[in-house]
Amino acid sequence: MKIQERTGAGAGRSAAPAQPSVGDRLPSPPRERKPALAALAVLLILVGALGATMLVLRAGDRVEAIQLTADVKAGESITDDNIKSVMVNDDSGANFVAWSQRESLMKLQAKSTLYKGTVVVGEMFADKSGMEEGKATVGVSLKEGQYPKGLGSGDNVAVYRVGTKTSGGDQDGGASGSAGADNSLLVERAVVESAGASSSDSITSTNLPVTLTVDAADVPALTQAASAGEVAVVLIPGN
Repeated sequence: MKIQERTGAGAGRSAAPAQPSVGDRLPSPPRERKPALAALAVLLILVGALGATMLVLRAGDRVEAIQLTADVKAGESITDDNIKSVMVNDDSGANFVAWSQRESLMKLQAKSTLYKGTVVVGEMFADKSGMEEGKATVGVSLKEGQYPKGLGSGDNVAVYRVGTKTSGGDQDGGASGSAGADNSLLVERAVVESAGASSSDSITSTNLPVTLTVDAADVPALTQAASAGEVAVVLIPGN
């Protein structure tokens, strides 16, 4: 009897704990969500939409203006051959002349020499019929050698008196005087309004008619020298 009881007790102690069956699996953990990536995607979408909006707004602030494709000298007007259309920002404060107003601008003249690539603004031009206060136009006739080759409208020139003067002579006594050069500056800066083409093909030399815009104070001396045929012009730099 005692042997059986011990055997039964030992068997009870050696029994292994119950194991879960193969069919019963442990529950899987819930899938981890990444809210940071979702927020980043939304942010990128908003940035793209904002960029597109800015492009549209900037495009709305641009205007079609006039740009020069060749130099325009003072006193000249623009033509279809020396302008093109260009888009510019309208928020710069400059008084750009719209491309649609080019026909009206062709009726005006440049106040000073304008260079290729310039985007035109209204202050660069003035009415052709208007004469600046304190200025006057004078016509002169120049012989060959008294003007540079290629002289044209809008050029800036200095005007000199060229000739001879006689001094020390006694007209009554018949004594001959001494002749010397009388080369003096008459006009420091004048603008050529027009210069007629001389006839280079003719055997007989033809004078070149030139119209100059000068200060009103220079008119008396210039007209006196011009009437005597003693005027010469020299090209100078500047607008």
